[in-house]
Amino acid sequence: MSELSAPTGREPALVAEPRSDGSAPRVLVLGGTGYIGGRLVPRLLAAGYRVRVLARTPARLASFEWGDQVEVVEGSADDPDTVLDACLDVDVLYYLIHSMGGGKDFEERDLEAAGVVAGAAAAASVGRIVYLGGLHPSGVELSPHLRSRVEVGETFLDGEVPALVLQAGVVIGSGSASFEMIRHLTDVLPYMPAPRWVRNRIQPIAVRDVLHYLLAAARVDPDVNRAVDIGGPDVLRYGQMMNGYAVEAGLPQRPIAALPVFTPGLASHWVNVVTPVPRSIARPLIASLQNECVMDDHDVDDLLPRPEGGLTPYREAVALALGRIDADTIETSWQDAEISGVPSDPLPSDPEWTGRTVFTDVRSVTSSASPERLWKVIVGIGGENGWYSSPFLWAVRGWMDRLVGGVGLQRGRRSRGRVTAGDAIDFWRVEAIEEGHLLRLRAEMKVPGLAWLELRASPDGDGSRYDQRAVFFPKGLTGRLYWLAVLPFHGFIFTGMANRITAAAAAEDED
Repeated sequence: MSELSAPTGREPALVAEPRSDGSAPRVLVLGGTGYIGGRLVPRLLAAGYRVRVLARTPARLASFEWGDQVEVVEGSADDPDTVLDACLDVDVLYYLIHSMGGGKDFEERDLEAAGVVAGAAAAASVGRIVYLGGLHPSGVELSPHLRSRVEVGETFLDGEVPALVLQAGVVIGSGSASFEMIRHLTDVLPYMPAPRWVRNRIQPIAVRDVLHYLLAAARVDPDVNRAVDIGGPDVLRYGQMMNGYAVEAGLPQRPIAALPVFTPGLASHWVNVVTPVPRSIARPLIASLQNECVMDDHDVDDLLPRPEGGLTPYREAVALALGRIDADTIETSWQDAEISGVPSDPLPSDPEWTGRTVFTDVRSVTSSASPERLWKVIVGIGGENGWYSSPFLWAVRGWMDRLVGGVGLQRGRRSRGRVTAGDAIDFWRVEAIEEGHLLRLRAEMKVPGLAWLELRASPDGDGSRYDQRAVFFPKGLTGRLYWLAVLPFHGFIFTGMANRITAAAAAEDED
């Protein structure tokens, strides 16, 4: 496993305390493939815990370096039987899941899942629940998403298992949705028309400090059952956060005009256009900024030790995040979060297509490049490298997707040179990867049907052969009409894509 940045989990205050029989304690992580969970799990392992992960898609864990070091239970948090099995012989349960843009009934579903987990934890005699909630003011009306986090925390606090609810505000770290929103708004706009909430005070926290508190929470006194606020050392206005980022990024200070006409809905549309963060994720983030989110107290200091060296200042957190981006070493990213409402079923095998309407576009090109060089080009596709065909047509398709609430092309990819199953690449998701041979992408753009794109590299004499296949299962008449509408563009897009990928591989081989 790669060397971990701070906290590593090996700090004296964070190392696991053995059970009374001398064995290592076991933790269960719900949300282990998410932005925070994907960083917490390797540090729990380093701290000496036995780790169990509940995952709806166990294959997703294979994309993490630690995937083969944890016990996996397949299932979801709203399945009582599965959750009960996952909770057996567990000392600490981490609940790191919540809905982001998950439909009108997300509050109801969040509460239902929390109730299932609280009940199962009690039945299995789990020692403690640790929940990462949201920092919020008291005595005011909260946004639905922030209110949901509060209600989930209260569900655990009212349960039979002692719970520690850590309430965090804006999390600053490479790959976090909050940081990416700040980064892209500041990078793109020399002048920022903004909602009035840019004047609200916020207490951001570095992702490394969130991880520190989560790790420390596993060792808190067993009788603690309460919620505590956590935050960094700086209290800033959102506009100050943007200009603090500008300083660290070497950009001029951005004039910001607070306008009264920006509702959360309009602001989320604005963020959807200007940044890679889609509207479904931007809206709950923006809605949570309607109120000032500052720590009411510092009771956490009485329960948990502070990080070695103290809490991370905002600008230092920004500098660390930018360093990760420059070095292409982002551990986890909002980009790889599952998008609600998009298809998740894998591509059926060819024999299962019998009797179904399926449209395909198949291209094959031989190349003088070695299979290894061709594969390197294939796995680098998308993001900054583009799609090796008409940039204009791809851009149009991306903007069409954004306009109807999709993720579009701006989502990019987490790493410029590495790709694993479950990664997001623009409006595709990596469904399968066979190293050196096959990359299969599942479409997450808004289309009336199910779509996949397969790219293959194979030896062919002294060179290689590139095989490309687009597969589309239309949904009703709309799906059929959609395929016919885009069919004329396939000649430009897919033919150009195949020819330029092989040409790029050959050119690199000549170098």
